[in-house]
Amino acid sequence: MPVIDLATTPLRELNQALHDAATPGHNDTEFEVLNPKGAHAVAVGVAAPVDIQVKGSVGYYCGGMNEAASITVHGSAGPGVAENMMSGTVVIKGDASQYAGATGRGGLLVIEGNAASRCGISMKGINIVVRGNIGHMSAFMAQSGNLVVLGDAGEALGDSLYEARLFVRGAVKSLGADCVAKEMRPEHLQLLESLLAEAGITDVKPQEFTRYGSARTLYNFNIDNADAY
Repeated sequence: MPVIDLATTPLRELNQALHDAATPGHNDTEFEVLNPKGAHAVAVGVAAPVDIQVKGSVGYYCGGMNEAASITVHGSAGPGVAENMMSGTVVIKGDASQYAGATGRGGLLVIEGNAASRCGISMKGINIVVRGNIGHMSAFMAQSGNLVVLGDAGEALGDSLYEARLFVRGAVKSLGADCVAKEMRPEHLQLLESLLAEAGITDVKPQEFTRYGSARTLYNFNIDNADAY
């Protein structure tokens, strides 16, 4: 297993090694990254199904554009973790800063601590599970995918939401434009149970959550809804 110490190895060399793992003839399947010390763009654009253990906190855009890799950060993450992720898994053992999982198209992002504002903004198919709380304007213009929050949500949750599904176990400070509470049907309970299991969460039940989604009043311009735009 390659062990890459960012105290002595340039970040560019780390990311190049991770990219090379997707080319024929490379057999490395596990990587350990030491001393990230808040470095930006750690493990971005990885296209190989490798396991990456980052021992420490990272800065901006860790795991961005991830495709197939399983990335675990044993610390906290700066803004834009797993931004535009395509597939694979990113796990943050600590907290995540703003716009975690932004524009994500697939895969699973697990944040074991809290997430700041705009978590899941414009998500397009990604699944995000947050053990703690999320900040304001989370899931703004979220198009598809699932956001699961075991704690509380800040102001304007799901503002201008499309067809993403939001599941919140705690309190919601306020809902954004066109976001409403919806019935939790059996298929949603089954989906939520699967997402919690995939995130390794077994101490809560799907029945403890409230589902939120789009009221679909902003899909087409209507003069009666002008104040909501």
